[in-house]
Amino acid sequence: MNIFERVKNILFRPGEEWGVIDKETITVGGLYTGYIIPLALIGPVCGVIGMSVFGMNIPLAGTIRLPFLSVLTHGILSFVLSLAGVYILALIVDGLAPAFSGQKNMDQALKVTAYSSTAAWVVGVFSLVPGLAILGLFGLYSFYLLYRGLPVLMQAPQEKGLTYTVVVIICAIVIFVVMAAITAMLLPMPTIDLPMPGAIPGK
Repeated sequence: MNIFERVKNILFRPGEEWGVIDKETITVGGLYTGYIIPLALIGPVCGVIGMSVFGMNIPLAGTIRLPFLSVLTHGILSFVLSLAGVYILALIVDGLAPAFSGQKNMDQALKVTAYSSTAAWVVGVFSLVPGLAILGLFGLYSFYLLYRGLPVLMQAPQEKGLTYTVVVIICAIVIFVVMAAITAMLLPMPTIDLPMPGAIPGK
């Protein structure tokens, strides 16, 4: 598997690519080292560079840069939790399969969660320029990728595919919120004191 070809195909030809993925044999280690880890690194690496090197332009305050060590530690923790989140979501996908007339298969479930996360990981590149962070919303395309791939890989009937997808998306959101809370609790980002409107610098 060529990682660049896989990213391009899953983003622009998901219907065809999920059929190819369905027939592939993978190992957990191989999928992590060959696909999940490289793509999951995009957001944290770009975020560290963006916030510590380029900074964010804020009205009245100018360009704000956060301490490199704080941002780096925050990025590492977020990266590790994202790797765990993919596997936890795969366990949920696998566990829910029988409820939607699908077939339990952990390897297939991991492929679903890994490859459907492609869009969410790729848009992490926008973190390189903090002002473009809003473009990260394009990562929601991953929900559509999940919808296309879930029934195929887990062998669930099409009529139950949408409900299956919605339930998995809800679980994914819960996982994301919990992990964001853990990150914020363990490593709160430094606060920025902005000048009050009309304030005189140095006063």
